[in-house]
Amino acid sequence: MGKRNKDLIINKNPKSLFAESIRSIRTNLAFASLDKEVKIIMNTSPEAGDGKSFVTANLAVAYAQENKKVLLIDADLRRGKQHEIFEVMNVTSGGYSNLMLNYRDTISLEKYIFPTFDKNIDLLPTGPTPPNPVELLGSENNRRLLERLKKKYDLIIMDCAPIIGLSDSIILATLSDINLITVSCKKTKMENLERVKKLFDQNNIKINGVIFNKAQVSGNGYYSYYYSNEYYVDKPGKK
Repeated sequence: MGKRNKDLIINKNPKSLFAESIRSIRTNLAFASLDKEVKIIMNTSPEAGDGKSFVTANLAVAYAQENKKVLLIDADLRRGKQHEIFEVMNVTSGGYSNLMLNYRDTISLEKYIFPTFDKNIDLLPTGPTPPNPVELLGSENNRRLLERLKKKYDLIIMDCAPIIGLSDSIILATLSDINLITVSCKKTKMENLERVKKLFDQNNIKINGVIFNKAQVSGNGYYSYYYSNEYYVDKPGKK
């Protein structure tokens, strides 16, 4: 209960600036995708500690508040946190890694995917850390799994591993409809954001938006803010 209240600010304090900024991100993404169906949103960050899991969890709640049936996938197979935020057991026999490894079209999903305290959000936790995350994420099993899950849920939101030094998120970005990068105020260096952009460009993948997290307000509070890809590409010096 304590962890839930701490991290899900959109529930704890729905009138806060942070909650409003998360809802604004949801709205901006809707306007940015008017010409296509969005079934998978992925969120990553340049490095660990930028708050991507925190932002992703609150974004999932924001979509659930629109009465969408949301599946939150903790795709950070190395340091997943969503099971802690939503207070779901990350069992060694279940989770995303096991589901990818064992997937077949007739497999029962109930062993791997768990309901949360929010009736509109199901969670697929990481499962045990595999020795080969990249191979699993890029497997045909994962592609078939995501196609099945897209038919079962209104929206899938993926919390992915940091970009720099890892290929996990690049692989998942090729399977998603919206790709978001969470950066941290006073922490993320511009050269690291440029490294992320270069990695996406090299793989012909679009960054749809950058979420500027942990911006201070009134000396003590903080919030997240969304920038479109166009802002990031054209005006990086103002970040």
